[in-house]
Amino acid sequence: MPSRRAFVKHSLALTTAGLWVGRGHAQPAGEEGQKNVQPKRYRMPIESDPHERTFMQWPSNSRVYGGARWLRQAQASIAQIANTIARYEPVVMLASVKERERLRKQLDRGVEHWDIPTDDLWCRDSGPTFVCSAEGDLAIAELNFNGWGNKQTHRRDGDVLKRVAERMNLEVFDSGVVGEGGGIETDGAGTLMAHESSWVNPNRNPGLNRDEIEARLLQAFGAERMIWAPGVAGADITDYHIDSLARFVEPGVVLIQLPGQLDPGDPWSVSAFETHDILQAARDARGRKLEIVVVSGPTRPRIDSVDFAGSYVNYYVCNGAVIASEFGDAAADENAKAILSELYPGREVVMLNTDTLGEYGGGIHCATQQQPKT
Repeated sequence: MPSRRAFVKHSLALTTAGLWVGRGHAQPAGEEGQKNVQPKRYRMPIESDPHERTFMQWPSNSRVYGGARWLRQAQASIAQIANTIARYEPVVMLASVKERERLRKQLDRGVEHWDIPTDDLWCRDSGPTFVCSAEGDLAIAELNFNGWGNKQTHRRDGDVLKRVAERMNLEVFDSGVVGEGGGIETDGAGTLMAHESSWVNPNRNPGLNRDEIEARLLQAFGAERMIWAPGVAGADITDYHIDSLARFVEPGVVLIQLPGQLDPGDPWSVSAFETHDILQAARDARGRKLEIVVVSGPTRPRIDSVDFAGSYVNYYVCNGAVIASEFGDAAADENAKAILSELYPGREVVMLNTDTLGEYGGGIHCATQQQPKT
């Protein structure tokens, strides 16, 4: 099975990103700089705030997956996740009308189908990033998805955001940067965190320095402070998205997954501990030191592969539940569930076998995108 961690560049035609967009319609960038910049009154709420619905994407491009067999496995995993979330809140599955019969067979009635063609399943990255105002206005922040630095074809995925905006008649504000939703975390109260490797990278934002990227991300997400950690560039297709390592549970509280001990020869281990130390020393937008909660990763997962992404923190918080992964390591799975139950009181913690997504270097959070309730 091909892996997003051990990625291979595809020979399919790649789309270009960086368009300035209005109400679902692309407009060329002008010489004077950004158009349609997001007003400061918009912000992205934290994921645990109430949702209107969840968006997901149906994997449909067999060439991305290396063949029909792997594609069908990915579809089965996405269907399981969608059906689980639909027990707690409405789910919209984005897929071509050509997939309707397959969707009918695999998805429960609580999952609505929107006719928006897709290539891959990673809705967190290519789907809409919703922002809202105190007055109840909903809009979309455009992160200009370019296939993780043009590493993968995204002809249809590159149009997902525009087509969702058109269907919902929502205004789209261009962030002025290229990146993905999985590459940034917000506490909904003014603080963002990210790995530099996913943003300050010539495969996404050539010619922009960290300060310029930071200013545009703060504007797009309605935040005041950014916490950066170096990350790892070039080792996986995402250049190490933060949402596979650390998540805001609530303002002032971060959950991070660490290996049992530091391995100086493993760049993932080095980066994880480095990010932990930076977060431990950081302060949020309110000037508070962060409370850091550590969860250990699985040591004996069902899938024994260096490319396997066994992340407990790549979970999704929906109305009334936390949907997380289990990896067949009984002790580690039980420990992760206990920690999530303590961090999210009043929510049911549901653990799913998502090994197929892990083999592609992602997880449940990567495959979902919330629409906040306004």
